[in-house]
Amino acid sequence: MRLPKVKPPHAPHRFDDGTIRIGGELYGLAAEIMDRHGWIWDALAMMNGRTPVDLIAERLSQRYDRLARSQAERLIAELIATGYIEDAALDGAEVLSADELERYSRNIAYFRYVDLRPGSSPYTAQRRLRDARVVVVGIGGVGTHVAWALSAAGIGSLHLVDPDRVEPSNLSRQMLFDERDVGGYKAEVAARRLEHVNSTGDYTFRIQLADSEEKLFEAVRGCDVLALCADEPRNGEIATMASRACHRAGLPWVRGGYNGPLVTVGVYSPEGPCVECMSLAEQSVLKHGWMPDMRGQGALSTTAGLAGGLLAHEVISLITGTGAAAPGHVRGINLVTPDEAIYVRHPARPDCSLCRP
Repeated sequence: MRLPKVKPPHAPHRFDDGTIRIGGELYGLAAEIMDRHGWIWDALAMMNGRTPVDLIAERLSQRYDRLARSQAERLIAELIATGYIEDAALDGAEVLSADELERYSRNIAYFRYVDLRPGSSPYTAQRRLRDARVVVVGIGGVGTHVAWALSAAGIGSLHLVDPDRVEPSNLSRQMLFDERDVGGYKAEVAARRLEHVNSTGDYTFRIQLADSEEKLFEAVRGCDVLALCADEPRNGEIATMASRACHRAGLPWVRGGYNGPLVTVGVYSPEGPCVECMSLAEQSVLKHGWMPDMRGQGALSTTAGLAGGLLAHEVISLITGTGAAAPGHVRGINLVTPDEAIYVRHPARPDCSLCRP
């Protein structure tokens, strides 16, 4: 790092007792550091994006007799390692075009805020989206929201797979369609709509029911992430097929949906735990002989939107490397009990042929 600078959203504050709080406390990203001698506060003050690392270390060691140059260098390295510091020498214009910097300025600000990996760049995160190819299987209530969100965020290539035509009952929750589209193929109509959402993207489609592992494998070959939004074949068959297809292709995948007020999204990768391990573990905690009815209890545009938004967020997190949790989990919310967050993770089975723990 050449010109360290405290990220603007993480401006530090020093309390009278010497404690320094840095980071976004409101959103759980804050850290507290005890600074008895004032060294850390001075170091942070000099991290203004104009002072090189070597000069900061030199000034600190000159200002404080008890602070050796090697200690100052180590202090600076530890601050940089927190992820709250960025390199002001990195120029977004070297990574993105002027149009991209303007269009995705809010994306870039978001990545700057949440990405605490030392040395990471919000510009690189946005470029990864631009260079990514995502396959969306199922262009319904969840899939249309996913496709719109990914297109708006700047995903470079989207491939849409769905066999169905637009019906009047779809219009209550499938955001890329309107009354003029009734009777048209969903995948085709959605691809055409996305060209007006973000004309820089590449949108392709296939009118097909992805009802076998082979069809899914063919769809995902060469892509970076699969967004599974289809619910057929039912009873978990489509998820099992997707898991095995993505394992063969060596790529992560995300599955999302809603069941009445319950909105969930699952994130998986070839390293496991896979969806079959998760499903069997969940079944083991249910009362023997009883299975919940997952055929759905109605839907709203809001539940479809929440599921699609969560799913798209996880796809973006996988591509940019900004995810908060490793793949192999399910999370979500129940809108009738919003105070109970859902997070489920189980270990991979020792004998699972996919996870190979």
